[in-house]
Amino acid sequence: MTTEADIQLIQRIIPHRYPFLLVDRVRDIVANTSAVGIKNVTANEPYFQGHFPGTPIMPGVAIIEAMAQTTGVLVGISNDLIDREALIYFMSIEKAKFRRKVVPGDVLEMQVDVTRGKPGGKVWRFHGIARVEGEVAAEAEFAAMIDLSKDAAKAGA
Repeated sequence: MTTEADIQLIQRIIPHRYPFLLVDRVRDIVANTSAVGIKNVTANEPYFQGHFPGTPIMPGVAIIEAMAQTTGVLVGISNDLIDREALIYFMSIEKAKFRRKVVPGDVLEMQVDVTRGKPGGKVWRFHGIARVEGEVAAEAEFAAMIDLSKDAAKAGA
């Protein structure tokens, strides 16, 4: 089974594209269990123009979205959703905490763990912790639903 996903494979699993693709690589993938997402934070991120001019800080919601995209890749690889045009929707975000600013030049590492979900299941729950140089930047628990209706429609089902 695949244990790493580069940007090309990520784009074959999740539908996000610039400017909202917020994960550059996923490594240490353990099917149905965990993964680590990598986001290289650069000054060119579009949200830095307004958050905040002169003091660029990655928005907390973008950090949580990056964790969610990491779980999308994890679930996609775990359930063979490559090239299946799956859509993944947030169902809940709980216990979100922000501990450290994330700024241009940081490398955000997002450890995500499945807390509930099974192969082939539609609803999954996760716990994510985002770190910069080992220091916790954010953490959250969240749930998502996998929707394959676009893939099914394309197949004529």
